[in-house]
Amino acid sequence: MYTARQAHSSLAPMRSITSPSCLVLGLTAFLAGFSAHGASQGQLTAEQRTQFLAELKNAHGIADAAALLDQASYQQSIIDAITRPAEAKPWKDYRPIFLTADRIAKGRAFLETHRAALKQVEADTGVPAAIVVAILGVETNYGSNTGRYRVLDALYTLGFFHKPRATFFRGELAQAFALAKEESLDLATITGSYAGAMGWGQFIPSSYRAYAVDGDGDGQRDLWNSLPDVFASVANYFKVHKWQAGEPVAIPALRAKDARDFKPDSLEAKFSLAELEHKGYRPAHALGHDVPATLLRLEGNSGPEYWITFNNFYAISRYNRSPLYSMAVFQLAQSIAATDSATLAP
Repeated sequence: MYTARQAHSSLAPMRSITSPSCLVLGLTAFLAGFSAHGASQGQLTAEQRTQFLAELKNAHGIADAAALLDQASYQQSIIDAITRPAEAKPWKDYRPIFLTADRIAKGRAFLETHRAALKQVEADTGVPAAIVVAILGVETNYGSNTGRYRVLDALYTLGFFHKPRATFFRGELAQAFALAKEESLDLATITGSYAGAMGWGQFIPSSYRAYAVDGDGDGQRDLWNSLPDVFASVANYFKVHKWQAGEPVAIPALRAKDARDFKPDSLEAKFSLAELEHKGYRPAHALGHDVPATLLRLEGNSGPEYWITFNNFYAISRYNRSPLYSMAVFQLAQSIAATDSATLAP
């Protein structure tokens, strides 16, 4: 694929060519490369376009997507954004982004305003209202920033021009076409994050299709304008990913002086508390019962922080794979629930 700079440098030497035959040969060679690699940065080759449209038809039964696909626009700012995610920061720099007095206060006020609806969802799913609210607080600051990029542009850009995850995002682009058909959405106008996540809870298209719920019973799953749909959908996501009502999420760990470094290979809770204690790490306070757990180390302001995390922490990580994200959601939820009667376990 030619970049603008590459195309410009290819043309530059032709300024000094005086022979018409050389000019023709040079132009012919340039156009051959131009055709082989695509018209310009951000444009699909004919082969890419044909293949994607065929995939849409075969996988989702959508045969009339060509005109809409041709409206997609490459956005360099999307490529720039995905290469500098907040999750690349250490915990000591990541935490202050989301754990602010303002965001906590807004979360408490939001919970109070929508208490009845949130508590009903909690009763139905077992997912604490504070967790649902914290997700909305971290994802979109309680709906105030649901994203400014056209979802079509975001997934087109990443699906065809972001090599590290092109296959994934191209799949999400296909899912977006299917979602638009199912929910009567105008894919040419709906907006979301630079990664194509949508609505208050920032669901990517495949998650929207799989986990979104019609919470208000109007026959549509609207994650932009219906808070009952938003609440029910976020809670359903956690329910499907095995949130365990009443069980802990995370607890600070005490490290023995002679403990060796221990870094589990995933966030899955697959150790007993006794096993972790044998390795030199124990809960800062007693839980009262043994549950599967694992260890997480974060870089705090005063050095390493050690946490024992449980299945519910892993469930949060299914929403976003970053342990920093999961910890931010948990701590924000704790702060929001601090004045609520239903605090988070333990």
